[in-house]
Amino acid sequence: MKRYVAIWFRHLLTDRELLRRPELAGEPFVLAAKQRGRMIVMASSSIAEKAGIVTGMVVADARAVLPKLIVLDYDPSIEQSLLTTIAEWAIRYTPLVALDLPDGLILDATGCAHLWGGETPYLKDIMGRLKTSGYDVRAAMADTIGAAWAMSRYSRAFPIIAPSGQMAAIMPLPPNALRLPGEVVEKLHKLGLYQIKSFISMPRPVLRRRFGQIMLDQLGKALGHVHEGFMPVQPLEPFQERLPSMEPIRTATGIEIALQKLLEKLCTRLAAEDKGLRQAILKCYRIDGEIKQVEIGTSGPSCSTGHLFKLFELKIPTIEPALGIELFVLDAPVVEPMPAAQETLWNLSSGNKKVAIAELLDRLAARAGSEVIHRYLPAEHHWPERSIVEASSLEDQPQTYWRTDQPRPVELLANPERIEVSAPVPDYPPMVFRYKGTVHKVKRADGPDRIEQEWWLSDGLHRDYYLVEDENGNRYWIFRLGHYGDDHNPDWFLHGFFA
Repeated sequence: MKRYVAIWFRHLLTDRELLRRPELAGEPFVLAAKQRGRMIVMASSSIAEKAGIVTGMVVADARAVLPKLIVLDYDPSIEQSLLTTIAEWAIRYTPLVALDLPDGLILDATGCAHLWGGETPYLKDIMGRLKTSGYDVRAAMADTIGAAWAMSRYSRAFPIIAPSGQMAAIMPLPPNALRLPGEVVEKLHKLGLYQIKSFISMPRPVLRRRFGQIMLDQLGKALGHVHEGFMPVQPLEPFQERLPSMEPIRTATGIEIALQKLLEKLCTRLAAEDKGLRQAILKCYRIDGEIKQVEIGTSGPSCSTGHLFKLFELKIPTIEPALGIELFVLDAPVVEPMPAAQETLWNLSSGNKKVAIAELLDRLAARAGSEVIHRYLPAEHHWPERSIVEASSLEDQPQTYWRTDQPRPVELLANPERIEVSAPVPDYPPMVFRYKGTVHKVKRADGPDRIEQEWWLSDGLHRDYYLVEDENGNRYWIFRLGHYGDDHNPDWFLHGFFA
């Protein structure tokens, strides 16, 4: 059975101002904005409210009631951003928290309260922390969002409604508790219907005829007969594990133990579905409201607890626990099916070697960054700088084969660099070449190896490549662009370095 918590921030914006400006404590103040040429009260502090200053009042009238009233500017963008921040903090109590604009939150607490020892301590902890943070709140728990919302705003009774007890709970409440439009509430009052129990037992056709379908919809939401949509601020990851801590965790050892437990649970779920994660995020919710997180990635799907723990272990020192961490959440936002065991990887003959190499690459990426690791496959182009393509994973297979039996340099320049040469003609390698101001005398040479472009790409000049070795034993891959001729003196380029 579903259980929801509705939290009402009675003075959300003015409480925020008090937190930002402590000097306002004890002073009556409001937030106001101009509407139709007049300044209107948009939010009133508790002190001003007790003096009769309410939302919607004209500021001039409010000052007539309370001359020492302080008026501050109202920012309409604050409500949603502030509620979103509080909602992200509340994720420590449930993974599903939704905004209830303009001044509330809705928590899907299904299956969460037992972690705090029951619904009463669960709700008490939520309200206690919010009140300690400076917010004046009321909250209630029920089977439906509508009933929890109604009880939090219009009832002073015990805020936890027993399962299936929403009808009895909302009976004595006013019609406003059903979130009805103002004109419907006004019509009910004109008929002398001031409590829900006055009309809840009326025949449904009568209610629809007199008050419209909205009456039946809102009643149905409160009683659980009509489904009410719920949009959490952070969608629930299909593969997520949570671990609350009864005492704040402040040590690296404690973080490691929590991580180990989360990985064991997550990997067990993944293995049962023949899946592996490609990305994992560990979020640590601190008691001061801050969220610290670290992230890992893998070169292929993995559900190995030991391997994933080693990747996270490198990043645990970056997590600052401060006063302590009270909730750990492990998300796997990128999950893929585990591939069938394969017998080759690059030129290896064992599937076990494949796993070992994949895990080694993951550890290297965790230490130095994934950008330092590359795997290249042949591409269907003749010119060397175009004949390779970077693979996205270890599972990628070549679509063609390397089309040469000639040696290739271990370092290939992305763009060939021009050099000055002295060479016999027509097809001899250079005797001397100058590269970046340094003269190299060629002692040995091999070639030429002619490479032309594909005819459908270009009909330009061909390249004649030579492998040359200078007097110091350094070996280079150079080429001549085109032939020597009466009207053509070809350019020479250096394209790579051999070991």
